[in-house]
Amino acid sequence: MPPQPSEPDAADLDLPRVLRALADPVRLDIVRYAHAHPGAPCSTILADVPKSTASHHWRVLREAGLLHQEPAGRQKLNHLRKAEVDTAYPGLLDAVLAGRE
Repeated sequence: MPPQPSEPDAADLDLPRVLRALADPVRLDIVRYAHAHPGAPCSTILADVPKSTASHHWRVLREAGLLHQEPAGRQKLNHLRKAEVDTAYPGLLDAVLAGRE
């Protein structure tokens, strides 16, 4: 899956930006959910959050390079970019994902 225009290439991942994205508890839960449920639609992950707030969280995660969103009709399917993040920062996502299950 090639990155979308709002998603940085793997070589352009920025550690401070990735860490800022992961610092928010809601976004951290999104990352964990996307890892456990590859291809989950946006609507299933933040069903109880206002649409504008959810859009903000998706954008932050995409722009940090943590998520890839794939259009599928009227939905967007989410994929954690674990392999790309692991290449740039080995062990980071493993530590984040193991932090609280």
